[in-house]
Parts: sequence; C-alpha cells; structure tokens
Amino acid sequence: MEKGPFSVEWLAQSSRDGAREMLAGEGRVPASIPPSVPADTSREREAAERSSPTHEVGLVGAAPGRSRTKFSAAQLRELERSFREQRYIGAGEKRRLAAALNLSQSQIKTWFQNRRMKFKRQTQDAR
Repeated sequence: MEKGPFSVEWLAQSSRDGAREMLAGEGRVPASIPPSVPADTSREREAAERSSPTHEVGLVGAAPGRSRTKFSAAQLRELERSFREQRYIGAGEKRRLAAALNLSQSQIKTWFQNRRMKFKRQTQDAR
C-alpha cells in the first residue's frame, strides 16, 4: 500500500522530522541522533526541570503568572458551611457565593471539586 501525502504514517514521520529539525536548530538535540530514537522523553524533561536551580517547590504545573489562592478564614467557613449542606454546588449558589466571598465562580467550582476529593480521601482512609 502506497503512503499518501496525508496518511497516518506520513504525518507521523513528517511531524517527527519537523520536531527533530526544530530541536536540532535550537541546539537541544544533536543532528547525529537517528529519527527513530526519541531525543528526549517527558520523564527525562520532568526530572531535569525538578533538578534545575530555578525550580520552585510547589509550583509544578502551575499556570504562569497565576499564584495559589489563599482563602481567608471567613471564606473557608462559608465554603465549608455550604459544602456541609450540599457537596455539589448549583449555578445559583455558585453565583451567590462568588459575589458574597469576592471570588470568581471558577474559584468556587475548583474549591468544591478539591473539597470533594478531600472528603473522598478522608472517607476511604476511615474504612
């Protein structure tokens, strides 16, 4: 079977070659490495990032320019109260909490997701 210009094999080969040429142009991959050998695995990159001197503990995977939200005691009390009443928050309650606590609806949604996971871990550990 002939490989057409847009076959899966052709696209895979051309994307590998293109990425390899781009990395070689940046000096990250020696041009002598054959195309069939992956130049850098994601685990190797992650290990290098962890050991780099500019790496800050606790910020792995954090969005650039976005710091972790520190909730005040009053915000946490209200969020926990709402969570005790209902583990899944509706759109209206989310809007109300966001306005009352001066947080975004996205922050409220994320807090509830994280709190459900914490609740799940706590209940599984108690067994």
